[in-house]
Amino acid sequence: MPDEGEVVLYEKRGPIAVVTLNRPDFRNAQNSVMTYALDAAFTKAVEDAEVKVIVLAGAGKHFSAGHDIGTQGRDHHISYENQAVMWWDHVDRPGGDQRFARESEVYLGMCRRWREIPKRTIAMVQGACIAGALMLAWACDMIVASEDAFFSDPVVRMGIPGVEYFAHPWVLGPRRAKEVLFTGERFTAAQAYEWGMLNRVVPREELEAQTIALAEKIAEMPQFGLALTKKAVNQCEDLMGMRAGMDSVFGLHHFAHAHNAEVGQGSLGGMDAKSMKAAAATASRASDTTNDGAK
Repeated sequence: MPDEGEVVLYEKRGPIAVVTLNRPDFRNAQNSVMTYALDAAFTKAVEDAEVKVIVLAGAGKHFSAGHDIGTQGRDHHISYENQAVMWWDHVDRPGGDQRFARESEVYLGMCRRWREIPKRTIAMVQGACIAGALMLAWACDMIVASEDAFFSDPVVRMGIPGVEYFAHPWVLGPRRAKEVLFTGERFTAAQAYEWGMLNRVVPREELEAQTIALAEKIAEMPQFGLALTKKAVNQCEDLMGMRAGMDSVFGLHHFAHAHNAEVGQGSLGGMDAKSMKAAAATASRASDTTNDGAK
């Protein structure tokens, strides 16, 4: 594994903890090193009584391009001590056992763990927020995005029904969720705001200042009252079926992985980071042409 230094940065600004994804050369693609560093940073913020709000940011031009499926820092084959689920280690397990063990922990399990952080969390999003990056943003309580932010979950191109933390119908509504998944196309910050996924959309140059101002305003509220309020809203989402729905779709997700492997395409359906990027660019151009024709 290459030494990339600190892949997650932690900064305390009064009652605000700013946690920053720090692999900008790879558009903050999430490997397991980053996942566990992120969990450690969140734990540090939770245990600090002075911290009232956590802001999740991404260094550089983009918030995150999602899961690492193609850099030299991809570490899917390395063992880490589980934090989110009680399950055996994935290393040296065969086939679907390996994928299920790892993804239960680093993808679905971690995002569920972070969704239940008792302090308020705000995702501060600029540039790309793709696939696994949606999971990070959706696990936060609020999302503030810059006007140039864009979003997509293109993993249906791999023959897989969406990312592991399958919150799409609850975050976007069923029909928008189907459109986003069926087409694999990007959607803009303006669209995400209209659909109710974002709390605020601001100019890029004002993103940090406005996000921190919002965090400071929230920090003035009683901490325990906020924690109970967060739990209340999360419980209502779960009563609307979100947690059970995720469990169900996680099974379909792994059935798709297994099918891909069985027909000889590899668990990712023959796709890699390069082909996914090319497909996304093609879809984006096609969407722009369609929209231009409709004007």
